[in-house]
Amino acid sequence: MQRFILDRRVIDHFDAPLIFLVLPLALTSLFLVGEVNEFLANKQLVYYTIAVIAFIVVFFIPIRKVTWLIPFAYWINIFLLIMVDFFGVTKLGAQRWLEIPFVDLTIQPSEIFKASFILMLAYLIQRNPPPERGYGWRDFLKLSFYIVLPFVLIAKEPDLGTALIVLLVGGAVLLAVGVEKKIWITLAIIAGLSSTVVYDNLHDYQKKRIHDFIAEKPSYHVQQSVIAIGSGGLSGKPKEEATQTQLRFLPISTSDFIFAYHVERFGFIGAFALILLYAFLILHLLSLTYKVKGDYLASVTITAFAVLLFLYMSINIAMTIGFAPVVGVPLPLFSHGGSSFINFVVLLAIIENLLAFRFNFLYTSSSKTGS
Repeated sequence: MQRFILDRRVIDHFDAPLIFLVLPLALTSLFLVGEVNEFLANKQLVYYTIAVIAFIVVFFIPIRKVTWLIPFAYWINIFLLIMVDFFGVTKLGAQRWLEIPFVDLTIQPSEIFKASFILMLAYLIQRNPPPERGYGWRDFLKLSFYIVLPFVLIAKEPDLGTALIVLLVGGAVLLAVGVEKKIWITLAIIAGLSSTVVYDNLHDYQKKRIHDFIAEKPSYHVQQSVIAIGSGGLSGKPKEEATQTQLRFLPISTSDFIFAYHVERFGFIGAFALILLYAFLILHLLSLTYKVKGDYLASVTITAFAVLLFLYMSINIAMTIGFAPVVGVPLPLFSHGGSSFINFVVLLAIIENLLAFRFNFLYTSSSKTGS
């Protein structure tokens, strides 16, 4: 095992640019959080430490040798989501958390579910690759079951934002690997016909968010966010003059609305640089899918992570400028918070694992081809 871990091919296949693209996000976030609240910055350092440890542990797990653990982890997480319905802790009107006995801590199963969900899709597609014309109805419905089940459980909490992201990531993966066109056309028709029924069954607060979004006057949160963004100008303001944040007009300035504070401090140039950094990160991930073509375990995981990053980033930024309803979606690897940051780092570790130890997959595949 030690020789396997220290093999030089691990270093050769490790994707260092991926790490260097993430570091500026984490360091800038720590800087901004520290300006607003030193206590939160210290907590952020603890989260970063846990994330680094989690990265190292996950990176050295021989995922390709123990793929049977993937469905096990998926169903454990499904079980936790079901338990939320029976024993969940309610906060701010939503029942999304489970209490850990004896330690006075809670976990949010919908957050820790993402890694096992993405790996499960990759595992299923690796075991049953799509035919040349794409998946037909039978395979599509089988894969859709693993997507729709968590969607329903998470939406029921209610956490429609996270549920929709799970649904969109799953749909994007199926679109990327290939599904027959007639299936997408049928689904589009069904979605159009059922939209009013779906709206009627939303919770009152979810309907209010939609009403606030389409109303001429945005909510208080969005008003303050837009003021902060506009006041940043071209190059931003010094900390002392960033009054929207420092005087607490901007709510949740270290998490959901941290993009607004970033723009207030660094202006249009800072906003452009941050979005460009995300674009480079996502494009780099998508470029890796060509490098691992034919290795569905890696390519599906990378594609799903790229889509997840794009959805979180675009929804959060659109929310802060009033182009989307306000939902609890953090800016990935940037907003203050432990569970979100650690989960994204774990997904990075899984990708680096699948890349760094890919030589084992390549040699196994070539040996099978030659036999």
